[in-house]
Amino acid sequence: MILPGSYTVALILLILGMLGWGLWANLFKAAGGKWRFELFYFDFAIGVFIAALVVALTFGSLGFDGFSFRDDLQLAGKRQDVFAFGAGIIFNLGNMLLLAGVSVTGMTLAFPACLGCALVFAALWDFVLNPGGNIGVQSVGMIAIVLAIVFAVLAFRTMADLRFKVQGESGAGKPRRRKSSGKGLALSLSGGIMLGSFMPLVQLASASEIGLGPYSLGVIFSVGIVFSTFVFNLFFMNLPVQGKPVEITEYFRAKLPRHGLGLIGGVVWYAGLVAVLVRGRFEGTAKVAPLISHAIPATSVLIAALSGYFLWKEYEGADFSVKVRLGLMFVLLAAGIGAISAGVPAAR
Repeated sequence: MILPGSYTVALILLILGMLGWGLWANLFKAAGGKWRFELFYFDFAIGVFIAALVVALTFGSLGFDGFSFRDDLQLAGKRQDVFAFGAGIIFNLGNMLLLAGVSVTGMTLAFPACLGCALVFAALWDFVLNPGGNIGVQSVGMIAIVLAIVFAVLAFRTMADLRFKVQGESGAGKPRRRKSSGKGLALSLSGGIMLGSFMPLVQLASASEIGLGPYSLGVIFSVGIVFSTFVFNLFFMNLPVQGKPVEITEYFRAKLPRHGLGLIGGVVWYAGLVAVLVRGRFEGTAKVAPLISHAIPATSVLIAALSGYFLWKEYEGADFSVKVRLGLMFVLLAAGIGAISAGVPAAR
């Protein structure tokens, strides 16, 4: 299999992974408001599986060591396979809840709330599974991220009040206050708990001499995503978080460009997963400091939130108080990511 052979290549891989995890949800936004996240997610899951298979058959099967991802699958223990499959299921529920939150409140609130919560839970798992880190520094980082989520919620609610006031003054019908911040926050935080809890299973899947390599782990992980998508979507489509129940026939009536956006979204996201999985195999001159290898992928939350604000203009017309709250959110998120990354155990 092919692994990064230099520090520069390893760094580029991490940056590409950061961009993948930070930008994939833009494909859902580009599909339009009428394309429900439940339908988008079918294509997303298929895109993840296709990307995992292609990467495994190329980067996972080439190279001078003569060890392919098929060899890896045969040598890995069955328990490790189950851990990887289960990690895919747990991740998938969290990611579907994240996308549900995006559909309700937008990327600028859903991503900081969900991935911020995920960073906190991941740090708590680190205390248990990877002792040796700086607990004090990571605790400061967790507090900063919690405060960032608070400011994100305050900015959203202030903006909602502003729009309610403008709608009332315009006289365009009876104004209605949308109570979406609570629902969107609940969905995002629930998703964050899931997204912050699947990595321990990934570590178990890759641990020991019979553990899975990054590319074979990615394939089994993606199978868990595809399988659970069809299970979880039965719930989301019949008991939607917003709007009316969705019929599966709507998926087949959609035009190819919409399906294409979902497939590309899955491929883009998988680029982020590959970076994280390969991160643990950096050796020699390709070894990247834990602070950098942890902080770069985590910065994806800032990219996603900035996309919601600047690209999709989710807070267009915001007053000064909203912008101050959002500014504080971004600063605290960056500080929190830096502190948690700085406290990661050096041996990691």
